[in-house]
Amino acid sequence: MTTPILATSQLAVNVLDAHSLLAAFGVLGVGAVMFAETGLLIGFFLPGDSLLFTAGLLCTGSAQGTLHLSLGPLLVAAAVGALAGAQCGYLLGRKAGGALLARSRSRRLHDGVKRAEEFLERYGHAKAIVLARFVPVVRTVLNPMAGALEVPVRTFTQWQVVGGLVWSLGLTLAGYALGSSIPNVDRYLLPMVALIVLVSLIPVLAEVYRGRRAAGSEEGRG
Repeated sequence: MTTPILATSQLAVNVLDAHSLLAAFGVLGVGAVMFAETGLLIGFFLPGDSLLFTAGLLCTGSAQGTLHLSLGPLLVAAAVGALAGAQCGYLLGRKAGGALLARSRSRRLHDGVKRAEEFLERYGHAKAIVLARFVPVVRTVLNPMAGALEVPVRTFTQWQVVGGLVWSLGLTLAGYALGSSIPNVDRYLLPMVALIVLVSLIPVLAEVYRGRRAAGSEEGRG
């Protein structure tokens, strides 16, 4: 009786917990989650930021647990998953239009749609595609929206590659750098993940600040 119970417990995976996902699926899981979060609307709840950072940390071997990942394959999996997912989301949006988004009853997802629309209107295609990578949910819905709004394929592909590489490789290498410099860094994992998420929002906050400052200057001139 104990064997089936043990096997079941080992198979149980908390998809909201980065460490649980990594323990179950390793590097391949990172690529799959990156693809699902950026390419499939059902993946909007997945922990992309914390997964990348935690995976990078586990490449250093400084954590007390037994799980250890290889940095090279991890970087490849993260980048390929993030880029392929975004392109898939764009193509789905281009073919299905807004029907995919309209069918969802998730309030969080629809809030993300509104924010994605604001991104596209405020920053234009290039900046919006890059900045959306750093905002949870928005990075999921902006790709199909870009397809539905018929953003040129070349424009979307160019800037999603730029944003995807900066986001996926940047967070992974940030986790690796901190794990290499701080002994037993896993003790401080939760606050560090929160810090990394906040840092990842800096490009967005900077653009918001610039936009408000520019708007204030125009009002002052008027």
